[in-house]
Amino acid sequence: MSTPETATRAEIPLFPLNTVLFPGGPLPLRIFEARYIDLVRRCLREDTGFGVVLIAEGQEAGTSPTETCDVGTYARIVDFSGQPDGLLGIEARGERRFRIHARSRARDGLHLAEVEWLPEDPSVPLPDEFADLGPALGHVLEQIGEPYESLERRLDDAAWVGGRLAEILPLPPGHKQHCLELDDPVERLRFLRPLFEITTEPPERGSNENEDNEDDDQDDDEDEDENVEHDDD
Repeated sequence: MSTPETATRAEIPLFPLNTVLFPGGPLPLRIFEARYIDLVRRCLREDTGFGVVLIAEGQEAGTSPTETCDVGTYARIVDFSGQPDGLLGIEARGERRFRIHARSRARDGLHLAEVEWLPEDPSVPLPDEFADLGPALGHVLEQIGEPYESLERRLDDAAWVGGRLAEILPLPPGHKQHCLELDDPVERLRFLRPLFEITTEPPERGSNENEDNEDDDQDDDEDEDENVEHDDD
């Protein structure tokens, strides 16, 4: 099977998810479906990866029809382990973006796609107008801990900072997908900057702390219900 390093197009297996993965980003998953367990085994045996694509319509689990976005990220497994509940746990790392040109299904229901590898993000220093985002992101990642603790920090790189911000900010999936499809890392930062300021703005004086806590608890419950396969959501 072709890889991003050897061809401009390739056929790759897909892992449709309710999340958007960016190049360089971590992706912890718990695997329980037979088709994906087989996929993980094949990826480890052949040192290949799989494509992560955002689900536009449908569900993560099961074999019912699923529609996905056309642009996704190729991921490679960097670690795996057995979980206390008997499931297979893996951690994958995003490598390169791709665009889907044709789709098919394997006999076991695994999604396949012919993809075109998109240009890698250029290495662009963090512009002065966004200089404060690097330290702010570093502070947030320290608070989050895993799965970001093991990542090499590139807080002066516009593409790396933009990718991590898009991953951790509580944005609608469509906004995250828009960021993934942007080719210019500085344009991605321009899109994210006002959203980052909104989510990190301190509460107004006199606001009801109990109401804020209730809202946070409700948001956490919704996230857990929506992404049952993810360790980080």
